[in-house]
Amino acid sequence: MFTKSIWHSFSAPTSFPRLQQDLEVDVAIIGGGITGITAAQLLSEAGLNVVVLEARKVGGGTTAHSTGNLYFTIDQVLSSLQSKYDNKVIRDVVSSRQEALDLIGRNIEKFSIDCDFQRVPWILYSESSKHTDKIDQELDTAKEAGVVMEPAEKTDIPFHVERGVRVGGQAQFNPLRYVQGLATALESSRCRIYENTRVTQIEEQDSGVILKTLNHTIKAKNCIEATHTPKGVEVQFHTVLGPYREYGVAAILAAGTYPEGIFWGFYQNGEKISFRSYTRGGDQYIMAIGQPHKVGQASDNQKHIEKLERFLKDHFEISQITHRWGGQHYKPADKLPYIGKKKDNSRIYVATGFSTDGLVYGTLSALLIRDQITGKSNPYSKLYAANRFTPFKSAGDFVKENVNVAAQYIKDLPFSKSEAGLDNLKIGEGKIISKDGHKVAACRNELGELKMHSAFCTHLACVVHWNNAEKTWDCPCHGSRFDTDGMVLEGPALHPLKEIRNHGDGSESVERE
Repeated sequence: MFTKSIWHSFSAPTSFPRLQQDLEVDVAIIGGGITGITAAQLLSEAGLNVVVLEARKVGGGTTAHSTGNLYFTIDQVLSSLQSKYDNKVIRDVVSSRQEALDLIGRNIEKFSIDCDFQRVPWILYSESSKHTDKIDQELDTAKEAGVVMEPAEKTDIPFHVERGVRVGGQAQFNPLRYVQGLATALESSRCRIYENTRVTQIEEQDSGVILKTLNHTIKAKNCIEATHTPKGVEVQFHTVLGPYREYGVAAILAAGTYPEGIFWGFYQNGEKISFRSYTRGGDQYIMAIGQPHKVGQASDNQKHIEKLERFLKDHFEISQITHRWGGQHYKPADKLPYIGKKKDNSRIYVATGFSTDGLVYGTLSALLIRDQITGKSNPYSKLYAANRFTPFKSAGDFVKENVNVAAQYIKDLPFSKSEAGLDNLKIGEGKIISKDGHKVAACRNELGELKMHSAFCTHLACVVHWNNAEKTWDCPCHGSRFDTDGMVLEGPALHPLKEIRNHGDGSESVERE
């Protein structure tokens, strides 16, 4: 059974109000995850009038589905940067991420946030001799760039591995408790936070940015899209970002001891799996994260969950699996995130392309955008500039991702030729059918209700695909995701899937906000 992430089990729901009036502010922030809430903190502390508009619940999106790991290295490892950048860039990536990590630590102390923050080592290892060269290369890269890293000891890792490297002084926490605690501490007349307030339109004008929700208008001098990926049609970003889904599984430990830390391992089959522990409420948990794939392109999402469950059972003594969840990330073509003004003279700022490093990169984005809005110089702004042009560094991944997207438009996903068989659609199942001239995404929800929507994503009209683990409709082109009611969960789409309504003489497609 699929559940919410482990962090939800140890966090109380927030109760920020829904927006009930029009507003005029200095900065409007779309998104109440770690990026948006940290930006709200820094900008309100700088004296600006700020509003945060969160479509659902504060911290409940990507932040709540992350690993809770904080580190200055990167998901694709530092050695991946060597073919594209010099040692100074590698040092700057490490030092900028360290600044963000340190800000998180200071906030926890400053606001007395109870989020299980602790300092732990980060460890990269190879289970077999097949990938020891990757470990050696990472250590060599760190030494050449002047980054502190050392060989790992056998006792650092709770089972036999061939080789590993280690960095001390990294950290872990409960990311949902952190963001909820920070938001609660910030809320004031200068920093207003609204939940269940979905932005449906973004319009940039010479004097500022106009945002529309279902019932209200917000006028802002500047706008930050802290939404994981830019909303709407932003081809300059969608063509350089690869949307990926991966999964987490948590279990209660039955016996045994284990070192605490952030563990990333390369395995015989080439897969990289990370694991970590978490203790709260008297129980010790172990979790595994991995199995990435392009959003909407897995033939059986449930199999990815099962592989992570098998990993935990093979490596630890566990009593029961308690949590299964999914998370999303966007891989940038040139390995670095895009942070800052959407274009040179824009009043809209974006923060995207974090890969799976979003807790630290999201915090770093808040620091960089704060400085840009307030006119303060920052040594890392150019490195991460959202409007940078890096054709040579981006070429390989740019071509791969866009060929993949093009293939999704032209391939014919399996679907029934008619609506026959809908009565046999089981609870938790979804399929693409043809009905009255419409390509329809049909599923049966947990209550047994048949839900039908247009199968075309409201972003750029790619056909959505059923995710059999999370019970969602996922777009295989740019990563938008929709629940069984067709409402937007994730990605660049601003609007829900069109609802298909049955009538005695046929069906009709109905647009919704």
